[in-house]
Amino acid sequence: MTTDSPKNLISTIGVRKSLTTILISVGALVFSLVVVSLFVFSSPSNSSITGYVQEPIVVPQNNEETVTKEAVKEIDKPGYFNETLKGVENPDSKETLTPTVDNLTENPKPDSDKTLNNEASSDNKDKSEVPTQKPSASQNTQCDIYKGKWVYDESGPLYTNNSCPIITQMQNCQGNGRPDSEYENWRWRPNGCDLPRFEPKKFLELMRGKTLAFVGDSVARNQMESLLCILWQVETPKNRGNRKMQRWFFRSTSTYIVRIWSSWLVHRSSDPVGPAPKGIDKVFLDQPDETFMDFVHGFDVLVLSSGHWFAKQSAYILGGSVVGGQLWSSKDPKESGMMRVNNIEAFGISVETVLTALAQNPNFTGLAIVRSYSPDHYEGGAWNTGGSCTGKTRPVTSLVQNGFTDTMYSKQILGFQKAVEKTKNDKRLRFMDVTEMFGFRPDGHPGPYRSPDPNKKTKRGPNGEPPPQDCLHWCMPGPIDTWNEIVLEIIRSDFEGGAIL
Repeated sequence: MTTDSPKNLISTIGVRKSLTTILISVGALVFSLVVVSLFVFSSPSNSSITGYVQEPIVVPQNNEETVTKEAVKEIDKPGYFNETLKGVENPDSKETLTPTVDNLTENPKPDSDKTLNNEASSDNKDKSEVPTQKPSASQNTQCDIYKGKWVYDESGPLYTNNSCPIITQMQNCQGNGRPDSEYENWRWRPNGCDLPRFEPKKFLELMRGKTLAFVGDSVARNQMESLLCILWQVETPKNRGNRKMQRWFFRSTSTYIVRIWSSWLVHRSSDPVGPAPKGIDKVFLDQPDETFMDFVHGFDVLVLSSGHWFAKQSAYILGGSVVGGQLWSSKDPKESGMMRVNNIEAFGISVETVLTALAQNPNFTGLAIVRSYSPDHYEGGAWNTGGSCTGKTRPVTSLVQNGFTDTMYSKQILGFQKAVEKTKNDKRLRFMDVTEMFGFRPDGHPGPYRSPDPNKKTKRGPNGEPPPQDCLHWCMPGPIDTWNEIVLEIIRSDFEGGAIL
């Protein structure tokens, strides 16, 4: 385009006046259009260009990304998983230790409409121990899946103890003679939305060609059996387990449900280390447990469970040196000054170690779900000092804070957050925050109904002493089935995209 004006152009060429007039008119018209165009596109008012460049970019609050990855290859060599579990040493037979907790208030009767309001607040917790921002499985501001109430559900449980053949006997509360069954019928209802009832066929379709693994302690086993019982109602799986893991195969969708035992989720050894003698468990807080890490490349979803074994006698190792212990300390005065890590600090360090290792592992492309610390309900003592949950038949309406549970929960959150900050990668990590909501369910434990023995003690003795009981694990069916409803919702959100609920 030339920059000469129409008048100069005409005088130079010397054309006729009539032609000059026409050209001048056309030039004026073009000039007017140019001026108007410049004004329109430079105006800040309602300009889409200005909005794109100058307005702040709004990032969606939902962190759940759609995942469409192919099923991973088999994690075993031919025939590796064809062994049965017959003769397998069961580490779950070891007694699970549980710390002392505060007393719980007696259960008041539920409201006439059979709903219990969950109004417990975390404001009275020690602010120095609770992180300022808790991780969540969803950033959906319209509905926090972990805040709500327990609602009585007339439709009953997803299965019965008679319709599932794999329930560990200690969690088969009805089979062990527990006289009440109302605890089976309470469902969790989040505020402002609804947690869908578990649909086994939908779960299997979502997990078509994929593997879900539960890794951790006996509470992980408890949750895995709950999921298997739910799925068993639509299909009987084939047992393909071996000495390294339990493994169940659902042929209709080529789905595997796996469990691997790992007490602390980090490496352990009984060999002597420094002042810690042989026989005491050495917990290497900076080394993830190779028992399951060697297999994570084959897992599409990984559910982690830990915490309660940190009440067991053990020595803690960092950088190859003994730095602390639980129910043990060095008798050497020179070494005793180095015992600075207690069991609570050790738990937080272990969480950070494991999650960092998973997030940085290039072979793990799956989704890791960290189930928060599972609350126990031993009233008046610990599991081995007279603690009891006898007589609890309904959810409580007010939550009594348990100092140890609150602290372990906070350390777990801090460990999670540190792993996310360290790796700059939270896309594959989810925090399943069930601690508070399950604090309202002391009725969900086996209590004294741990065996089918008709002569077992179920009542307090003449001096008020409680019978032996389990207030840590969960009856099946029972509240623990809700955990798997939440797991399904997390998986659906991740695989299909969008926020939870």
